[in-house]
Amino acid sequence: MFRFCSGILHSGIIYLELGVRISNMELTIDTSSNIASVTLSHEGETLTSLTWQTARNHTTELLPNLISLLQQAKVELRSVEAIIVAKGPGSFNGLRVGMSAAKGLAAALNIPLLGVDTLEAEAYPFAFIGFPLRPVHKAGREEIATALYLQEDDEWHCLEEANLTTVRALCRRIKQKTLFCGEIPDDIVSQIQQDLGKQAIIAPSNSPFRGSTLATLGWRKLSGGEQDDPVTLQPLYLRSPHITKPRDKTPPFVTPSEARKTRKWKSRD
Repeated sequence: MFRFCSGILHSGIIYLELGVRISNMELTIDTSSNIASVTLSHEGETLTSLTWQTARNHTTELLPNLISLLQQAKVELRSVEAIIVAKGPGSFNGLRVGMSAAKGLAAALNIPLLGVDTLEAEAYPFAFIGFPLRPVHKAGREEIATALYLQEDDEWHCLEEANLTTVRALCRRIKQKTLFCGEIPDDIVSQIQQDLGKQAIIAPSNSPFRGSTLATLGWRKLSGGEQDDPVTLQPLYLRSPHITKPRDKTPPFVTPSEARKTRKWKSRD
């Protein structure tokens, strides 16, 4: 497991290393993939962030890393005034863990809660490009999760909501130069480049810094009056979780006459 910890200092706002108490902070939780993070920000600007690689151990790693971040920053949890959480799409277990923690903290601190689309956070750092932005995450079963964003005239637009498709089907829909971003495996990158050629621009992965982008997007939405109801906010699952049907352990129903016949044949043996 690797860790990446950053502290961004802004004159007049915060000096975490010196232990100055700061209020009006947002806490962002991202457990939507194997690259997880917790981030402290002030009005959407990252103050400090802890990012780590996890092997589906979100349950045991999230809270210890959150405590570690707060201790390193010398920040008390009561200084947090809003919770932002990545709502997916992504790992079923990861999203469940992050969402549960975010809801619990928001309820305990009685502060606003906001969920932000993970794919939107992958696309937003490239808004300045001017091309359509196509974030992609591998979704298993030879499918990918994707959406479509574009910034035009300083307005950020979602042109296509998160959905599941295949690489081949997606490439058939691309008619203009498009920037692909996100946690894209090498085999999918190769297929996109083979099918689209110069129409495809492959951006370097920004996932280790996704927490900062989620904080920025979350603050924009919060300052615009948006927030989610902890009761109704749910992870963005694009398919139902795969649950193995339990084997029926109930013995078959046997009538009294059938039972007598069975005992009769056994007695003859």
